[in-house]
Amino acid sequence: MKVTRLAIPDLLLIEPQVYNDERGNFFESFNQIKFEEIIGSNINFVQDNQSYSTKGVLRGLHYQSSPMEQAKLVNVTHGKVFDVAVDIRKNSQTYGQWVGKILSSENRRQLWIPEGFAHGFLTLTDSASLFYKVTNYYSKSCERGIFWNDSDINIHWPNVDKPLLSSKDANAKFLSDI
Repeated sequence: MKVTRLAIPDLLLIEPQVYNDERGNFFESFNQIKFEEIIGSNINFVQDNQSYSTKGVLRGLHYQSSPMEQAKLVNVTHGKVFDVAVDIRKNSQTYGQWVGKILSSENRRQLWIPEGFAHGFLTLTDSASLFYKVTNYYSKSCERGIFWNDSDINIHWPNVDKPLLSSKDANAKFLSDI
């Protein structure tokens, strides 16, 4: 397994070892002991989520407020997405900065997003399925969003002029308003 600390050091790109042969391939997508060694603390995932989207769909930037903040371990089981995490921790040196990575069923990369980050993605292939583990339960009353194209964040989304958005995402707040 290869682990890379990203431009925002709390974000990790995890690339599992894939074993290929004439039958196909195998890889370990999650191992509790190894993962806790990587992040340096105990972790308790309580919910698994799956998302299916068609090309051009942009979901996010989503997060949950206190007391229901979530950390996420995100991977793509089908297709390809541009996956983004934005630091929204007010006292962080990297507040308002973002990191984006291509995650796909081919590269098998996973993105570790700790609490205090907003998350979103853009579907780059005809369709894509995301699978992500979270450390807290979903709470509608704590659900929040930041506008995907907030100029204060200035995410460089690939190949997007007019993404397909939910009404909730189209009317999300700006970083300066949260």
